[in-house]
Amino acid sequence: MEVIVDGLNKDLSTLSVGIAGLGLIGGSLARRFAQAGVRTLAWNHHDTPYADARAAGIECVDSLEDLAMSGVDVLFLCTPLRAMEDMLDVIAPHIPPATTLSDVGSVKTRVHDAVVAAGLGRQYVGAHPMAGSEFSGFQSSSAALLDSALWAITFDDTTDYLRYLLMARIITDTLGNTFIGLDNATHDAAAATISHMPHVVATAMVNLLQDSPECNVAAALSAGSWRDMTRVALTDPDRTQAMVEENPANVAALVREMAQRLTDVADLLDDPDNHGLELTGFFRKADPYRRFKQAQRDGRPMDSDELTVTSRSWRHELVESARRGERITRVRGIRAFDVQWQHVDD
Repeated sequence: MEVIVDGLNKDLSTLSVGIAGLGLIGGSLARRFAQAGVRTLAWNHHDTPYADARAAGIECVDSLEDLAMSGVDVLFLCTPLRAMEDMLDVIAPHIPPATTLSDVGSVKTRVHDAVVAAGLGRQYVGAHPMAGSEFSGFQSSSAALLDSALWAITFDDTTDYLRYLLMARIITDTLGNTFIGLDNATHDAAAATISHMPHVVATAMVNLLQDSPECNVAAALSAGSWRDMTRVALTDPDRTQAMVEENPANVAALVREMAQRLTDVADLLDDPDNHGLELTGFFRKADPYRRFKQAQRDGRPMDSDELTVTSRSWRHELVESARRGERITRVRGIRAFDVQWQHVDD
């Protein structure tokens, strides 16, 4: 029998959540829920962070089975993807049908496929908070890491809309964040552009420095531009490699496109008689994005409106809203949302 989760009318003051994995993101999410007064249960593959987690108001349990059986409203998987298939095998026999399963992974298609293989597809609503740092572990986590965070809440053709609304309300009302709605493929392509490929490029830059005969001189001279462009290369390399390998086709295509763009610039620089106009075009192409970021720095108010979706096409309408640059700030009703936006091309 299908279990109905009333994500529109759920009393969020009685909300309970489970966090499987107390790393940087899982720990930060657990801290933020606990700070908001939400009953927060957590499990980690070793108990090293438990003392600090309990001091932050997080209830730590002895096993993943205990977390799965706890009856929390939402259980978030916050571990690397390579561990999720084994975790799902453990969770599947124990998780109650009323619990919504989610995750915080930066790749959604492979997580979704693993969830479906475990027989939990009907309970799953994927999520990805756009937050993080080059550090790792619970000791680096902070509730503030999720300040002003934009989440992607993902779906497929079988996603239960009322469970989706529950996730939407938790992110906006409980966590104080915003979200966009995306299908898995659109999410993974976008994440490759703004997260996964930049990790490869930043690491390539550091490797270039490392191999330079003037490595020490260049490192001594490095300042703001180098710092900003290579910060993510300071991330644990195993963590970065795992992330990139989870989205291989999208990342490979973007790395090749980036390589071609750089080769085109090199070719222009090799031809001093002809490169002026073309180089101007190269550097000016990003002007709309520069104006967009300047508007953010200036604190220009975002435009706002109400978005209404239909019962048949809500998935498509949420994706189109995201493509217009809108982010959802509040659930107004069963199919009504408040949205804000600031366009890159304004």
